[in-house]
Amino acid sequence: MTDYFEVHERDGAARIAELRLADSVTTPAVADDFLADAGSLWTEDREIPEGGDDELTILPHRGFPSGTDEEVMDSFAPEYPDVDYPSAAVVAPETADDYGADAYVLSGAQGFVGHGAGFRDAITETREAIPADSALYLPGVATPANVATLVYAGVDLVDADRAVVAGTQGEYLTTEGRHFLEDLSELPCACPACQKPVSEFTREDCAEHNENALRAELGVVRERIRAGRLRDYIEGQARHDQWLTAAFREFDQQWSYLEERTPLIRDAELSAATEDTLQRVEIKRFADRVTTRYRNRFDNPLVLVPCSATKPYSESQSHGQFHDAIQFRGHTVSMTSPIGVVPQELELTYPAQHYDSVVTGRWSEDEKQFVAEVLRRYLERNDYPRVIAHVPEHGYRDACERVEEELGIDFEYTVEDHPTTTESLGNLMRTLDGELKYGKRERQHNTVKAIADYQFGDGAGDALFDGIQTEARYPKLRVQDRDGEQLAAMVPQYGVLSFTLTGARRWVESEAPTKRVEIDAFAPHGSVLAPGVVDADDDIRVGDEVVIEGPKAFAVGRAEMSGPEMAESTRGIATTVRHVEEK
Repeated sequence: MTDYFEVHERDGAARIAELRLADSVTTPAVADDFLADAGSLWTEDREIPEGGDDELTILPHRGFPSGTDEEVMDSFAPEYPDVDYPSAAVVAPETADDYGADAYVLSGAQGFVGHGAGFRDAITETREAIPADSALYLPGVATPANVATLVYAGVDLVDADRAVVAGTQGEYLTTEGRHFLEDLSELPCACPACQKPVSEFTREDCAEHNENALRAELGVVRERIRAGRLRDYIEGQARHDQWLTAAFREFDQQWSYLEERTPLIRDAELSAATEDTLQRVEIKRFADRVTTRYRNRFDNPLVLVPCSATKPYSESQSHGQFHDAIQFRGHTVSMTSPIGVVPQELELTYPAQHYDSVVTGRWSEDEKQFVAEVLRRYLERNDYPRVIAHVPEHGYRDACERVEEELGIDFEYTVEDHPTTTESLGNLMRTLDGELKYGKRERQHNTVKAIADYQFGDGAGDALFDGIQTEARYPKLRVQDRDGEQLAAMVPQYGVLSFTLTGARRWVESEAPTKRVEIDAFAPHGSVLAPGVVDADDDIRVGDEVVIEGPKAFAVGRAEMSGPEMAESTRGIATTVRHVEEK
């Protein structure tokens, strides 16, 4: 059981947490100031230390270099005692397990830090084996340049050893890498150690600067986590070292590890500044759900249009012009990099209204390939009587032509020079002559069902919202059953649905996949803490709508942890509670 470590905020595998010492520590952090090492058992037998609440005590241990045979590790593995003070156990990826400690020190880091795939495997194996609500400490490897990537991978604690040693060797470290003191014409830093001319700057000063730079970078990282934008920072910052770029690309390929830890919804803007953005969990998850869960319910032709800088798209000037030409005679789907395709019903759904991309007027080959692949999968799933492509040249049209050839579908192109020219809009309007308009009721009902499909699973829209009525104006729709009982409401901020108790019961009784949290015998109000969770579905993610049920209550709310973390954790908020009914 973890008694002294509690996670408060999550951004993928990175976390803001509290190490509950006498003087509380916010992680990720440098551990040097509060660490007490009881010593290695390789050199001599050690007594169990008395410990204390003012430090994190590393229990007597045996560390192993990277690559040690697993049988050797098992033979010499120490037994960690159950102590009543903040403690840490030393583990290797192969021996990591729940030893009841508050933190786990990963040995052999020098053997895999610097190697993308090796680093990925070591961190993911260890994090999956140790409790979700425990800290991971990676000693002897942190620098100002790599610490953001270490934290992104799931590391909570580091030390300043490598940075200090580098300073004593005349290496001046920055977030961009290292400089040799003899090569510096000036000191590119304003920390206290650097408040002197470079001619008077000693190696002792350099060591102090390196530690200052490391601590300052951790401050930047913590703020990025709080804002939900660490990945945006990583995509640029890691470019300064090839292994760091390789490392986060390796983690992109570790889908299950990152997907489980990445929230479904959040307020943060997603910055699409590099082609690596195409590999982000949020992007791949949206594309996957649109092409495996979403189903078009309109009988009208498909009208493909370009995205807009303004979000949501419908509030942009260009999409206003498209709407005037289409007039509800076609089903509008936006093409965009890096999202892929966005049906009009999902234009608010995270991250469709939460991203910002670099606009050059041209797409790279990777972007064309990605958008074409998503469009192809979308058209294979959804049948349309006609496909009208009101898109410009270059990236958009290139992607359309690839899909035409692959699927043997003829697209009708309506753009001359630019999508918003009078001639182009006239072409679009005339192409839809004779098509019947769909009405407001159909549009609203289809929007609710489309969001339900995306949010809850394939077929959920029809299973949950057959025979409904809607009230209020889009995007603040309220969903009612035939008797006027409210079932759900649309949340414009994220483009998702939130249930009432009646809606939650309908969800449980339907054939739609349900996300359940089983709790102990109490009635929750405001939130459910992790110790009160008996079990939770493995596929619950942060931001998921969840049904909460126990012997004394039935409730509905939103997940603040993933399902596996809820089931494992002994501290922290598992779910918020929106409505509760006591039994």
